Amino acid sequence: MHVPDGFVSGGVNAITYIISAGVSVFAVREANKKLGDKQVPLLGVVAAFIFAAQMLNFPVAGGTSGHFLGALLAASLLGPWISCLIMAVVLTIQCLLFADGGLTALGTNIFNMGIIGGVLCYYLLVALKSIFPKNKGGYLVSVAISSWMSVVLGASACAVELAISGTSPLGIVLPAMASVHVLIGIGEAIITTAVVGLVVNTRPDLVGTYSYPDARTFNRVEA
Repeated sequence: MHVPDGFVSGGVNAITYIISAGVSVFAVREANKKLGDKQVPLLGVVAAFIFAAQMLNFPVAGGTSGHFLGALLAASLLGPWISCLIMAVVLTIQCLLFADGGLTALGTNIFNMGIIGGVLCYYLLVALKSIFPKNKGGYLVSVAISSWMSVVLGASACAVELAISGTSPLGIVLPAMASVHVLIGIGEAIITTAVVGLVVNTRPDLVGTYSYPDARTFNRVEA
């Protein structure tokens, strides 16, 4: 899902750079307000896990491969804004040190994976949690669906950006991106649900979205 240089137009990159920079600045302010002694070590562990997991590709189908995204995992544990901040840092390091994603497309990659995959899908998780049974099983089902959606929606946004840029017609690139990432999303859901479920079993106090019923309550309690 990492967009390289030259695939997305300058206009699209400029808009996503502005949005991603604005959200990242807001995320830094929220992190300064919300991070306590309990969350700081968890932030480091989650960021390191996502960075390492994203470097490992697994085969999907037809010669394509995928990798773990991790945005919803971070959002489940630490909230949407810290998740976006983690993704911005991970994607920037990958871009600068490993050429994984283009520098001109860095704003686009943060927008697709950090904002759509983390922030938007965090609120999807909150909405699903209110629908499913109020127990651990219902919560983990919500995590599985929203983590799967984080991959599919992020890839779909990437397809739309490519189409707007004139790289490929939407009728071709959207089905191609969505169909592959529907499969990749299954792996994302399995890994995310397994990790979140493990933390819920051992330290439920570290899982913000498991302890609090909705985003407003989460933000108020953590503030």
